[in-house]
Amino acid sequence: MRLGLALGYWGRGPATDHVALAQEAERLGYDSVWTAESWGSDAFTPLTWIAARTSRIKLGTAVAQMAARSPTTTAMHALTLDHLSGGRMMLGLGLSGPQVVEGWYGRPFPSSPLTATREYVEVVRQVLRREAPVELDGRFHPLPYPGPDGTGLGKPLKPITHPLRADLPVLLGAEGPKNVAQTVRIADGWLPLYWSPTRPQVYGAAPADLREGFVVAPMTRVKVCDDVAEGLLPVKAMLGFYIGGMGHAARNFHADLMARMGYEEEARRIQRLFLQGRREEAVLAVPDAFADEISLVGPRGRIAERLELWRKGPVTDLLALAPDPYTLRVLAELN
Repeated sequence: MRLGLALGYWGRGPATDHVALAQEAERLGYDSVWTAESWGSDAFTPLTWIAARTSRIKLGTAVAQMAARSPTTTAMHALTLDHLSGGRMMLGLGLSGPQVVEGWYGRPFPSSPLTATREYVEVVRQVLRREAPVELDGRFHPLPYPGPDGTGLGKPLKPITHPLRADLPVLLGAEGPKNVAQTVRIADGWLPLYWSPTRPQVYGAAPADLREGFVVAPMTRVKVCDDVAEGLLPVKAMLGFYIGGMGHAARNFHADLMARMGYEEEARRIQRLFLQGRREEAVLAVPDAFADEISLVGPRGRIAERLELWRKGPVTDLLALAPDPYTLRVLAELN
């Protein structure tokens, strides 16, 4: 199992330790480092900053939001950073949800998320292959633009810059079984959310039949500590925010996933509390058992034992949300 360092996105201000953590991960032999975005810091700029201060570690977005950029713009970001880093870029994409797409990016959430994702990936692939001018008779991402409010003057274009790699890896964040099944068909890898090594069935049958080389890279909180309950608090805080606040009460993909994992009543309670403004109660309502099964928290021996479960499944890369160098080092030693 390869190891990656997941840095997420910034909070209130720039994260001052991300470069140092990435450098330490590279020194320890970690395979990759990943950044993210929500509605604050973007994914590509910090990753470029890290690229300039490292030399070997792969660079991934987990995830860059599709609604934030047209597919050609995203492909431009990816091919540029791939050149600047000497071929270390991995492009992780995610659709996000209606709250973010419509509330932050000001565009409609696609009526067919599977089709929108498939078209987006196809355009990115065309840009990276640079075999012909980019064209797509698409429902959500048509190129050239054919709308009635256009000039009709658009023409298919090839990227001026020749991409370094036509096969730059494209990975997708996917939660529902249909989305996961499509991801296995069209992408080079999958970025699962809330991965539990004991419940792979919640994602459908696709993870059981993967082609050779397909990447399965879940992100999980890792913390070496004596007090498991205390170590789980940041996990519960993250879950409370995503399940309670990352979506509408009637449409929250994260809450739906938690429900499929056997915690439906708890997921709905977290949502209710969060939407009532009772955020601390929402965090405390996250069951320790759920937070524990999707993370690696506790003393060294406990983490070593639980790592065996991760190795037995389809996971190829463990992306560790590890906030300190000591935890990074212990995880490297155990792996």
